[in-house]
Amino acid sequence: TEVSEADLLALELSDKGNLARQTILNDLELLTGFGALPSLNLLKCYERDDEFSFISTDVYSFHVDRSPLAADTFLCTYYGASSDILPNHEAIQKILDPEIRAKLKKLHDETEGSFDTFLQEHFFDLHYQPKPNVKPINLGNGNLWRLAVDHPFQEVLPCIHRAPTENTAEYRLLLIC
Repeated sequence: TEVSEADLLALELSDKGNLARQTILNDLELLTGFGALPSLNLLKCYERDDEFSFISTDVYSFHVDRSPLAADTFLCTYYGASSDILPNHEAIQKILDPEIRAKLKKLHDETEGSFDTFLQEHFFDLHYQPKPNVKPINLGNGNLWRLAVDHPFQEVLPCIHRAPTENTAEYRLLLIC
């Protein structure tokens, strides 16, 4: 559910609630002022990808965002479970795992183009797995993060991140753009 500025302003809140609302409104205003299109969402959960048992391509899998435009993703969890990131050197693309790659090659219909194109068109190339014994970094609540995306003109590596598994019976208030 998208939460609008009007929705926020209509809430009757405590002093701490008013402070939280003002913080959110300020973040929305600042991002909009920089030309971004922020969206504030109240989430119960995301849709799961269970099409293939050996590789997930949903937001619960470590992944990078790809954009046709030179842009970054901005993300802030104000309430609820927050996202995790991995340093790039502590993750490997799932498509480089020999077992996963062999299974993907079986799915590929060679008449539809190259294997690399197949991987990109189905977003398999965007998903990563942590190396052994790596502990993800949690982004926490109330922190506005700028995540680099996969784009040809990007000067830094894209940020490897994942959505959290939500806490039972708890919503998540998330700003994203």
